[in-house]
Amino acid sequence: MVTSTVKRAAPQQPSEDEAAAVLTPAVFHILLALSDGNSHGYGIMQDVEAFTGGDIRLGPGTLYRSIQRMLVDGLIEELEIALHDESDDDRRRHYRLTKKGLEIAQREARRLADLVDVARQRNLLVKRVGSARPPSPRKGGRR
Repeated sequence: MVTSTVKRAAPQQPSEDEAAAVLTPAVFHILLALSDGNSHGYGIMQDVEAFTGGDIRLGPGTLYRSIQRMLVDGLIEELEIALHDESDDDRRRHYRLTKKGLEIAQREARRLADLVDVARQRNLLVKRVGSARPPSPRKGGRR
């Protein structure tokens, strides 16, 4: 048996740049959904399904694990009150992007747009004439 005598540094928290680098598709989809306004979990699931044309369906486990991580990472925050007089369900929690969450979402969107530009330059994609996806069904955080 071989043992190492090398002393290892304590693990460090990832920087904001590293956090953006490990952004999962589910987290980015949630950020996209919340960039259009505040929403509750089920509303986020519906919005993601709508703006991906049904290609992506976030299950409750993925959604709520991602939301918990995003709350801890400071990308989103939970609202204290229900929106639009939705007092019928006290369990429904509403979320919104933080400034950090918006910045991370913008950075990731730019990174993806740059990759799409390269894919077009290399003839992997043709330029679209119109939008293939329907616009988001809500505006201004209404659900």
